[in-house]
Amino acid sequence: MERIGLIAGNGRLPFLFARAARARGLEVVAVAHRGETDPELASEVGSLTWVRVGQVDRIQKAFRQAGVTQAAMAGGIGRVRALAEARPDLGAVRIISRLRSFRDDALLRAVAADFESRGVTIIAPTDFLGEVLCPEGHLAGPKLHPAQEKDVALGREVAVLLGQADVGQTVVVHNGHVLALEAVEGTDETIRRGGKLGGSGAVVVKRCKPQQDLRFDLPAVGPRTLDVMKETGAKVLALEVGRTVLLDAPALFAGAEAAGITIVGVP
Repeated sequence: MERIGLIAGNGRLPFLFARAARARGLEVVAVAHRGETDPELASEVGSLTWVRVGQVDRIQKAFRQAGVTQAAMAGGIGRVRALAEARPDLGAVRIISRLRSFRDDALLRAVAADFESRGVTIIAPTDFLGEVLCPEGHLAGPKLHPAQEKDVALGREVAVLLGQADVGQTVVVHNGHVLALEAVEGTDETIRRGGKLGGSGAVVVKRCKPQQDLRFDLPAVGPRTLDVMKETGAKVLALEVGRTVLLDAPALFAGAEAAGITIVGVP
């Protein structure tokens, strides 16, 4: 049986990728990150090797021993955890020594290049999961009113600038005021901070960085995102069409309808 590698982070995307790969008749050889990846992934894959963040050589060894020549990165790695708990091995040092910038995109591209130099091509997880990408239009909840449409437009404009700086993908806006920008804390904490500053009714905008490499770190939202929005009273989730991953879309849309939260796909 042909094999494909999976470099798994947190969240549901590794599960979706593993199931899609198996449906194509592939055996999934997975490497999971301690403290990030859900241990239940073991039941979805042919084999599972545990590593710590930064153990590049161990990942490459696992793939080499399994005869893997293609692999996908699926799921996030918490930036705060990565900073505090990384255990870089010689492979990570090899990559870092070549970098001029330690921004996310530069680092991930360097990681991919290093894997490819050792016989493992990094592919986009969405090559297997096109059906989970956000479609265009009104997807759930009440229709946007004019003030919300203006907030969406502002959020998208600011998100482009945030992405150009390779900082984050999420912006929280309310009544024409930018309340929060995503940095190392991630989407959920950005939404919470926006809620504390602006109260209920906020608009959450999430979009790719302009220079985004679609092989990794695509924006992703799911029912957990919705839970945080309900917690803070945020009322709109605006997502980039074709470049945002919807985790468990049926539950996401049903939950939004029940909570009166609007979800829109914006091209």
